[in-house]
Amino acid sequence: MAQFRQPARLLATELACLRGDRSVFTGLSFAVGAGQALMVNGPNGAGKSSLLRLIAGLVRIEAGQLVLEGGNPEATPGEQAHYLGHQDALKPSLSVIENLDFWVRYLGGGMTGTGAALDTVGLSRILNLPAAYLSAGQRRRLSIARLIAVARPVWLLDEPTSALDATAQAMLAGLMRQHLANGGMILAATHGPIGLDGAKELRLGGAP
Repeated sequence: MAQFRQPARLLATELACLRGDRSVFTGLSFAVGAGQALMVNGPNGAGKSSLLRLIAGLVRIEAGQLVLEGGNPEATPGEQAHYLGHQDALKPSLSVIENLDFWVRYLGGGMTGTGAALDTVGLSRILNLPAAYLSAGQRRRLSIARLIAVARPVWLLDEPTSALDATAQAMLAGLMRQHLANGGMILAATHGPIGLDGAKELRLGGAP
């Protein structure tokens, strides 16, 4: 995995987000430094997923400011982040390796790391199997392969252990710890522990 040598900090100041005409959250501020993880907690409807999508650039910032200090000044924070959402974003007709190759090209990475990434997540024996035949856990592991096939300093993980068995959860926890050790940052929306002891916590309130 890549080493992120440049000091960095994801800094949010007075963020506000709307969903339709409803305020999801407002006045939200936090900071996540290199090597740190932030667990975003709260009940359903509190805005956990909306916050991650906002950082990823998929939801508009209604108010406030979001910057990645020490990052690439020519790129937005979302362009320097991986977003792992509820949907695994796979093309059913493409094989395992073809799906990962597509994402690596789309994300601007080199093709040399795809085989190693699939081996790490335990999918190297089914490279040519169409994604339509994958189990829910295998689909999740293929999505996780994107995190390590292309190096990006910020990981945005929405219920990342969903559909994973105990072995795959341990594998993901190890990848997250290694990412943090290399100077990366993680923001994870979760209802429970995901294997990152000592992580900071950001709790969002209930829906109005």
